[in-house]
Amino acid sequence: MPVNALEFPRFAGVPTFMRLPHIPDASRLDVALIGIPFDSGTSYRPGPRFGPRNIRVQSAMIRPYNPALDVSPFERLRVADYGDLSVNPLSIEDTYRRITQGLKPVLDADAIPVCVGGDHSILLPILRAIHAKHGPVALVQLDAHNDTWDQYWGSKYSHGTPVRRAIEEGLLAEPFILQVGLRGQLYGPEDMEFGQEHGFGVITAEEFHERGLALVRGKLKAFGKRKTYLSLDIDVVDPAFAPGTGTPQVGGLSSTQILDLVRALRGLSLVGCDLVEVSPPYDSAELTSLLAANLLFEQLCLLALR
Repeated sequence: MPVNALEFPRFAGVPTFMRLPHIPDASRLDVALIGIPFDSGTSYRPGPRFGPRNIRVQSAMIRPYNPALDVSPFERLRVADYGDLSVNPLSIEDTYRRITQGLKPVLDADAIPVCVGGDHSILLPILRAIHAKHGPVALVQLDAHNDTWDQYWGSKYSHGTPVRRAIEEGLLAEPFILQVGLRGQLYGPEDMEFGQEHGFGVITAEEFHERGLALVRGKLKAFGKRKTYLSLDIDVVDPAFAPGTGTPQVGGLSSTQILDLVRALRGLSLVGCDLVEVSPPYDSAELTSLLAANLLFEQLCLLALR
């Protein structure tokens, strides 16, 4: 049954995701929308720590029925704004510990976490928590970058390294990893070697533009009903449609294409999702936060149709 908004009213004057009630009690939920306002893992433009706040504001106009997928997720799932996890902006290691510990009660209650960042470095501690509950999971990553670099400025932890660390820690079910939307310049051809060595499926933005959803659906057939985590970096979208992000890369997906792509993931056995790298200080007319709010709703629809 849907959560009773009258029983758990929103905090007066504080926006919540999609005007949902604020319920920091995962035992009452099927899906917990969780803010993770952390961006100390960025390598270029900061600002994603403000992503959860702005996405909450822009989600106020989200309506409950999705005609494209013919589903009303709030009728099928108990969903609420769980609030923000506590982070430490001065320590990425301490923040990782806080995120993994903060997600434990959500997963222990058999609720599905949908995390809103924050930069993409938060993927690693999220996957640590997911692994503790479900074991190794498949990964669908919608992103302009593969995030498999070994280090930045001597640090093993940043928004460019979480997928590599997750493989090294055994958090992902190889080779069930699909990266869609990769594009742009690299430091060298060796930047793709890690994914190739571990059997990643890769669909570049150029390939997606040429062959479309059929290519994605073909790759996803191998996933079957395997437990899967979905990570959506907003920079998979072209900066013409989503300028508010830290490492924008031209040649990406349009807002229509990313909506179609997320909807094409229908049927995956999702155990968690995230949406990261929205940087409001670099946004224009709230375009990026608005798109992110709509993509967050699409993720809820996927969970309602599992």
